[in-house]
Amino acid sequence: MNEQQWNHDFIELSPIFEPFSYLQRYFKNQQSWPEPDDLNKLCAQQNRKILTRSGKPVRFVPQIPGKFDAEQRYESGIYLTGKIPTRAQNWHDFFNALVWQIFPQAKSVLNQLHYQAQLVELSNQLRNRCKLRDAATLFDESGVIVVCSQTALIQLIKDFEWKELFWQQRKTVLLSMRFFVFGHGLYEKTLNPYAGMTGKAIIFDVPEAFFAHDLPAQLRAIDAMLELYLLQTLSSTSDLVPVPLLGYPGWIGDNDSESYYENKQYFRDRPKSVQKR
Repeated sequence: MNEQQWNHDFIELSPIFEPFSYLQRYFKNQQSWPEPDDLNKLCAQQNRKILTRSGKPVRFVPQIPGKFDAEQRYESGIYLTGKIPTRAQNWHDFFNALVWQIFPQAKSVLNQLHYQAQLVELSNQLRNRCKLRDAATLFDESGVIVVCSQTALIQLIKDFEWKELFWQQRKTVLLSMRFFVFGHGLYEKTLNPYAGMTGKAIIFDVPEAFFAHDLPAQLRAIDAMLELYLLQTLSSTSDLVPVPLLGYPGWIGDNDSESYYENKQYFRDRPKSVQKR
C-alpha cells in the first residue's frame, strides 16, 4: 500500500485493525486525509473526555516543521498543553491519534511517564534515557495487549512455545485469548504486513466472562488495566514479552497451515538469557 495514499477502508485490510472497527463510521465517507480538526471532532464524539494526566483536554494540531522534533519537547508539550503535533497525510501520526481514542488513559499515563522521567534526567544531568522511558517508548510504538483466561496459554507465550500455542492449541486460543495492538508503529506496519512483525506484550489474566462483552467494553476494561500496570509495574523493557504478531490465528492468510509455524527465523526459541517465569 502506498505510504501516502489515504484509504477510508483501511480497517478492512487486516483483522489487526479490529480495535478501530467501531470508529469505522467516522471514516467511511472520508475521501481525503483527515485533518487535525476531524480528529478533534472524533474526540468530542466519544463518551468520555480525553485528557492528559495534567488535566488538559487533548487536541491534535498541525505539526510545524522544525518544531516538536525532539522527543523531550514533544512529550512535555503534550503534558503541559494537551496539544499533540500531528503530521499531515501521515499514517504513523494518524494511528497515534486513533490509539488516543481507544486507550486514552493508557496513552495519558505513557505521556506522564515520559514527562516525569525527563524532569529527573534533566535535574540529574543524565545523558542517557532511563530504563522506564525506554520501556514507555517501546510499548507506545510496538505494544500489544494479550488478554487470556487460560494460564496454560499464557505460560506457552512466556516459554516461546509458538507452534504449540498457535497451532496445537488453536481452537482454545480463539476462544480464550485475544491480542489487541496498542503501538501505533505496529498499526502502520500492518498496512504492509511481513513475517517478522513482532510486538512487545503486556499480558493480563482475565476471567472467561471478559470475552462475552462487546468490543467497546473490552477496550475500556483493557485501558483501565493498562493504566494501573503502567503506573505501578512497568520499569524496563524486560517487563515486555516479545510476541510474533502474525502467528495469531487468522491474522494473516498464510498461518492456516502447520508449516507456517516452523519458520524459526520468525517463531524463535527462547533466548538462553531469558529465564523461565
